[in-house]
Amino acid sequence: MKVAYVFSTSGHTASYKLGRMILPQLEENRHGAEVVGMMFFDDNNYVLRSGDPIGERLSKVALEQNILLMMCDQCAIERGLAEGEAGAATVAAGVVDGVAVGCFPDLYGALAGNPPDHIITL
Repeated sequence: MKVAYVFSTSGHTASYKLGRMILPQLEENRHGAEVVGMMFFDDNNYVLRSGDPIGERLSKVALEQNILLMMCDQCAIERGLAEGEAGAATVAAGVVDGVAVGCFPDLYGALAGNPPDHIITL
């Protein structure tokens, strides 16, 4: 089974649920599903900053396991994690390796070759 996660809830969703639950399972190859992508909204994008312990670990796992990491372009621009304008943004310096930036059409396109069976919103 293939899954994709959407981190949209405000608060500590990415830092807690991803950092303490999902990421350790991925690192130990015991998650139980193949994760094909993760999309980050609002303040959840901050875990993708260079130097963030969760972001650094996630970047490594994502590169090893071919997991798409994508930041919402408008959310990332507002937080200084992307540059340019919505629809044509690029990842700014200071973001961990392997992260893309875009909107839903970009997410759909990026996952088209390896689509998830389920999308889980946290």
